Amino acid sequence: MTHEEGFQRNADSVASHRCEVIEHRWVNDRYKYLRLRAPSALGSVTRAGQFYQLRCPISDDMQPFLLRPMSVYGMGPAPDELEFLYNVTGLGTRAVSVLPVGASMDIVGPLGNTFRLEESFKRILVVARGVGLATMAPLVQKAAAHQIAITAVMSAREPKDLMRDEFLRGVAADVHCVYDSDGTSGVEAVEALIRKELAARHHDAVYTCGSHRLLMLLQRILADHPELIGQVAMEQRMACGMGVCLSCVRLFDTAGGDKQFLRVCREGPVFSIRDVVGEVEFG
Repeated sequence: MTHEEGFQRNADSVASHRCEVIEHRWVNDRYKYLRLRAPSALGSVTRAGQFYQLRCPISDDMQPFLLRPMSVYGMGPAPDELEFLYNVTGLGTRAVSVLPVGASMDIVGPLGNTFRLEESFKRILVVARGVGLATMAPLVQKAAAHQIAITAVMSAREPKDLMRDEFLRGVAADVHCVYDSDGTSGVEAVEALIRKELAARHHDAVYTCGSHRLLMLLQRILADHPELIGQVAMEQRMACGMGVCLSCVRLFDTAGGDKQFLRVCREGPVFSIRDVVGEVEFG
């Protein structure tokens, strides 16, 4: 299936929804958890890797104009509920962060394509850093539901930022935690760790999100493992989220050896790790 065919299939369920905030709390000093109740069963039509455009509330001191793209952290527990886990950084996310329980929020979606996860897989490797874990959390849940074993490499500035429990949400996994604070998250150390894991046990696929440095590292590793599927959920600033404004284009290699620009919101956000052109940074 081509990127365009995949988008057209997913676009059939895209719509604007007015949701109710039913839970909103801090997870740690930087991240907040948001749970919305939708007017329809959005949880049943949303897939791992997809995102929504969230309309930020406007107040006297905060007036964000554009919608903010946010990856889905969870679909449920009820069929009409969606969960988001986000880093409070700029004007838009600060505006979202003050929404009280009971408030309304307009969202557009589901948008984008999904991770490739086949029932024949036996074990996958996920490499997550920062808020990228929110994007891959539904993938972890889906893998566990299909009894696919999981190896996880989780990277953070320091232990208090890791959010291991929030990532796994009760799923059993072989977890390796690495940190900037003790030097274990350095490129050489992580590369040695991943190569050791791939040599020790068979893995069917590798997934990542949230770090350009880790993406480039996995490109090098996958060059030595042609049998592995590798996918990345790319983070990128978006304006429309529908492929119209062209604000999120990035350069990719094609099967024929040429390079082409693709829109992260429309042809992605999930791409083959091997196809990303390394000189162009994102996220």
